[in-house]
Amino acid sequence: LVQLVESGGGSVQSGGSLRLSCTASAGFVVNTWSMSWFRLGPGKDYEGVAGMTQDGQTTYTDSVKGRFTISRDNAENTVYLQMDNLKPEDTGTYYCAADRRPILEWWLMTKRGTQSGWWGQGTLVTVSS
Repeated sequence: LVQLVESGGGSVQSGGSLRLSCTASAGFVVNTWSMSWFRLGPGKDYEGVAGMTQDGQTTYTDSVKGRFTISRDNAENTVYLQMDNLKPEDTGTYYCAADRRPILEWWLMTKRGTQSGWWGQGTLVTVSS
């Protein structure tokens, strides 16, 4: 059974920072998958926020470029999302996910309502103004 477990969510004020972690279950090697962080904001569709391919290439949605950083610790089998200068519009539940598809194709499918791959249970991030 594959498990992706997110942690690190919480409530912060605008301008604050959080670091989300996504740890995979034993036998699931994160650096052999494309990994992404998605978020589901109030009244919004799923949105791909940051992604990393097996070879370490990163992709960010425009609204978080320069503020969020996705990284991976292969020894810990964990993927991180460092979020700085948080804004109220970043509020939502953040999900870690893994798939074999190209990142942008995967994000578009998800936005259109087709989830694929392995997903964690999500962690809530609330940013107040």
